[in-house]
Amino acid sequence: MNKEQVKKLFLGGLGLIALLYVYFSFFLGPLNKSRDAVQAKIKDLQTKISTSKAEISKAAKLEESAHSATVRYDALRALSPEGAPIAWFPPRMKTFLSTHQIDKGTTRLETNSACKEKELADWSRYLWIIDLPQADFESLGNAIAQLENTNPLLSIKKLRIYAATDDPELQKAVFTAATIIYKK
Repeated sequence: MNKEQVKKLFLGGLGLIALLYVYFSFFLGPLNKSRDAVQAKIKDLQTKISTSKAEISKAAKLEESAHSATVRYDALRALSPEGAPIAWFPPRMKTFLSTHQIDKGTTRLETNSACKEKELADWSRYLWIIDLPQADFESLGNAIAQLENTNPLLSIKKLRIYAATDDPELQKAVFTAATIIYKK
């Protein structure tokens, strides 16, 4: 190899190094940066998509529960007949108790007040005293259990049972029932 060929080889090597430097710096470098930026955007969008899917499923569940709550609310509103509760609740109680062989009994209103919760602004709370001068213990227990189980808006607050002195098989019972009634 002569001097001229060594120079050409050296200059070719420098040209190759310059070409590789230009390729990696100006062409491949920006491509890698662009690829990394796009991958970061894709990862961010995938995260957003997964959270959006979760939000969509939550919204669907919320819509389903809102529909069932609306149906329950309408069903509970339908349990409150037209008219003043003082006119229909005592006869309803008398009929209910007579189906359980408890014939004598009086129902009177103790108090009523508006519900304090803003969601229940259209509802009122009523406290009723039901006095049963003669009741068989078993019939009374079954009646009270069925009363609470069949009336979702009624709950027994107090129950007092006294032994009757004239007939040991029968007891005197007084209980307080709380109801929530829709104001029509």
